[in-house]
Amino acid sequence: MSITYLEAIREAQAKALADDPRVYIYGQDVGAFGGAFKATKNLAQEFPGRVIDAPISEDAIVGSAVGAAIEGMRPIIEMQFADFSTTGFNQIVNQAATLFWRTNVPCPITIRLPSGGTSGTGPFHSQSLEAIYAHYPGLVVMTPATVEDAYSMLLEAVVIDDPVIFCEHKLLYYHLKAEKLPTEALPTGKARIARPGRDMTLVAYSAMVHEALAVAEELALEGSEVEVVDLRSIKPLDTDTVMASVARTGRLLCVGESWPWGGVTAEVIARVSSEGFGLLDVPPQRLNAKDTPVPYHPSLWAAHRPTARSIAAAARKLLRM
Repeated sequence: MSITYLEAIREAQAKALADDPRVYIYGQDVGAFGGAFKATKNLAQEFPGRVIDAPISEDAIVGSAVGAAIEGMRPIIEMQFADFSTTGFNQIVNQAATLFWRTNVPCPITIRLPSGGTSGTGPFHSQSLEAIYAHYPGLVVMTPATVEDAYSMLLEAVVIDDPVIFCEHKLLYYHLKAEKLPTEALPTGKARIARPGRDMTLVAYSAMVHEALAVAEELALEGSEVEVVDLRSIKPLDTDTVMASVARTGRLLCVGESWPWGGVTAEVIARVSSEGFGLLDVPPQRLNAKDTPVPYHPSLWAAHRPTARSIAAAARKLLRM
């Protein structure tokens, strides 16, 4: 029996609720309806009074969670879409992120962001905002790419004392499956080598990891061994694993679904260029979504974001340099 990425998120929340009476879930339609994507399905019945429907005010939702955290609770906040979290941006970056630094009182809240695009969802339900939140000290930003990490990292998010932005990719909800849930995992802040290689390092996170693995499989048939690094979290960012990979391969291509300007790919390349310039045989490259709002039409959306096809083209070009 397999378990999906979405079911892993639901199971993690159920375990967190069962293990700690301080944990509760708060968000729009998370109760009887089970959430916009059914990530909290049946949890309100299983844990009465602890899976609570919120008004349509992300600002109030996050603000109440900060107050509850100050009083010792550990809220899990569900945003219906990552895009909507910007309505609560002030509470997240000016209150939650700074609370410990201002008062020495921890702020253990977890904010789940259904992130990234799916076909036909357009500019208001498809954004990848992880780089924006990673800009702010005090926030932890998780970007799980596997069923196992969706489960283990969400449990870790609830336990740690820092506010966590948990970026779960909507495209993975039903398409990604695993045989079972993990009993152990790498800690947040530690990247993993998703596929070893010797000719090029391909760094990715979230749904782009699976595009990168498809590219590595394709290029292997052409005789090139591509090493795929799954960042897993982008704040903290595991520069050491990336640097060690580049030391083996001499080439770096970094891929992200978010926009290019000031993004995660830019940060990775900046770190490698400044701290490991001598490891590079050729200039590092990156590939992001187009610098436009996310289009509605499925064909335009497919051209807007990196895909295995566009990543493979960029990888072949880098391998020829």
